[in-house]
Amino acid sequence: MLFIPFRELTPLTTAGQPLLMESPTYWGAILAAAQAGVEVIPVPTGPHGPDPDELARAFHETGSRVFYAQPNYANPTGAQWSDAVSTRILDVVRANGAFLVEDDWAHDFGISTDARPVAAHDDAGHVVYIRSLTKSVSPAIRIAAVIARGPARERILADRGAESMYVSGVLQAAALDVVTQPGWQSHLRNLRHQLRARRDLLLTSLREHASDAHIINVPAGGLNLWARLPNATNVDRLVADCEVSGVLIAAGSDWFPAEPTGPFIRLNYAGPNPGAFAEGARIIGRVLASNA
Repeated sequence: MLFIPFRELTPLTTAGQPLLMESPTYWGAILAAAQAGVEVIPVPTGPHGPDPDELARAFHETGSRVFYAQPNYANPTGAQWSDAVSTRILDVVRANGAFLVEDDWAHDFGISTDARPVAAHDDAGHVVYIRSLTKSVSPAIRIAAVIARGPARERILADRGAESMYVSGVLQAAALDVVTQPGWQSHLRNLRHQLRARRDLLLTSLREHASDAHIINVPAGGLNLWARLPNATNVDRLVADCEVSGVLIAAGSDWFPAEPTGPFIRLNYAGPNPGAFAEGARIIGRVLASNA
């Protein structure tokens, strides 16, 4: 196990090589891939994960050997892969002699389900598993773990070994102290209840005041709602007009590695003031109506 800050896993792919990614997916991963100079190939995903047949086709057509994905409570959609999809995707990865980079960023944020890491079913070194404490403990705990075995582990060790030696010992001790305290499990249980209440409050507010913002999938965990807007919506103008009125939302285009498949926005329910959700939804509804 390597404890290192989250970053792109450059040892697995190099500049100019194709990298498969769920679409939509985390904008930071898209940016990291661009900075590394790899060619991102989007693989469409849905509420239960990508189509394994589409993934197999992408591997075959591109010759890629790496697939980046968030199987649990994906950012931005909140999707969680079903067990059947996880099994089939792992079979596809194995058949192509490839690696799945599993970003389990929201492992601690299950609401109605628990996270089910694909890495738990990998016995041949095809899954590189990334886990962070930054969001579930504190933004000040900038620490993560990369878990790998076999050739992937050796490549990562060779590339990152020197850097990982300089991760703050105090930071690592603080993280270890937090997760071994008896109160850690109580914190996670309380977190689940709070996230459920916030998610449901935001959902209710949107359905009452901004029904044109269609929630495709009610997430079983995570921190976000992913809303599809009417086709004619100018998303950039919507985001700007909402900000002028005091509501911050994110344009969905930032989460697509290629062209967006439609107008989307991402809404976060983990902020400090859930009492403002209803008024925020009213503003979104009003701006959407004027945007039509």
